[in-house]
Amino acid sequence: MAAGIRAQQPASVRAFTGARLIDGTDRAPIANATIVVRDGRVVAAGAASAVTVPAGAERVALAGKTVIPGLINAHGHVNTPDRDLKTYAAYGVTTVFSLGGETAPHFAARDSQSTPSLNRARIFVGGPVLAPTSPADAREQVAKVQAMKADLVKIRVDDNLGTTAKMTPDVYRAVIDEAHKRGLRVAAHLFYLQDAKGLLDAGADFIAHSVRDADISPEVIALLKARGICVCPTLMREVSTFVYESTPDFFADPFFLKHADMQQVNQLKEPARQEAVRKSTSAQRYKAALQVANRNMKKLSDSGVTIAMGTDTGPAGRFQGFFELQELELMAKAGLTPKQVLQSATRDAARCWRVDKDLGTLEAGKWADFVVLDADPLVDIANTKKISAVYIAGNQVPR
Repeated sequence: MAAGIRAQQPASVRAFTGARLIDGTDRAPIANATIVVRDGRVVAAGAASAVTVPAGAERVALAGKTVIPGLINAHGHVNTPDRDLKTYAAYGVTTVFSLGGETAPHFAARDSQSTPSLNRARIFVGGPVLAPTSPADAREQVAKVQAMKADLVKIRVDDNLGTTAKMTPDVYRAVIDEAHKRGLRVAAHLFYLQDAKGLLDAGADFIAHSVRDADISPEVIALLKARGICVCPTLMREVSTFVYESTPDFFADPFFLKHADMQQVNQLKEPARQEAVRKSTSAQRYKAALQVANRNMKKLSDSGVTIAMGTDTGPAGRFQGFFELQELELMAKAGLTPKQVLQSATRDAARCWRVDKDLGTLEAGKWADFVVLDADPLVDIANTKKISAVYIAGNQVPR
């Protein structure tokens, strides 16, 4: 060896052996699988008989377990990155698209996550939720979001059940047009069917909530399919508006309580607060809207529209990580199969946000983000709560 040249350190390699692998693709589950991870990425994932474990690799035995790709929340919110990204990860949510309200610490977390040493959830960011009042203002605000190097643009087209002014079509058309000129995609918060049509006609790229005022129309389904637009139902967002009219059962669940914000839990138990929810007309309207959202999600899925799992977690009462697992159960209750639900939260969410080169399935070249379960989620999607371990970039997450 030439003087002054050091021998290269061997790459960090781990081999996870013996688990049943659900890799997130359409491939059937693989019994007795081996996953080889080098420098945070999957080198090989498949039957043990077809995967060679490199000499010197650290072996992690997972016999009797089921491995799934890390869950991707296609619509959440991160308040305090250091805390929240660890909380998401503890529940198996290894990536979150934070759709609005992000500042410098969020961008810093995003910019530092492409590393083999990562052991908390990944984040992608939208910056401020845009609320321009004119087309000119819209274009200026989009330019500022691009200058921030955001991953997307987020807008709200909603009157909050008739209580606030709604962004007008000329303004949201300007946002979408300017965003596309600058290479950015637009996620649209909405409630009404008519706004869904208008936003799709204008070129919106991602529907960030369910249509909740009416059954989805063939016309809107056709628009979604023609452009390959994904819909993120956020059913648990609706639940959060009315579930605290009493103390929910999950407040006694040790799995929930292990990582929950107990200050929020205690506030939501207060009798006066619960009475206020019971008397809230908006809570009752959102309770009815949930049933519309359930029907629309099933119809969209049956029609071939891609569903991306998301929750709108982050605001008070919407518990990060745990609500994503509740969302999976609601999706199944609405009629999706466990396989459809799981793919909506892994492969399909990654494809919808165009990060599937790195995330969403356990295939060679992708980040080794996965969840180790004690039971099979394809038998019962609620088994996603039976978490044995979570790995991000092949590193076990503290939980």
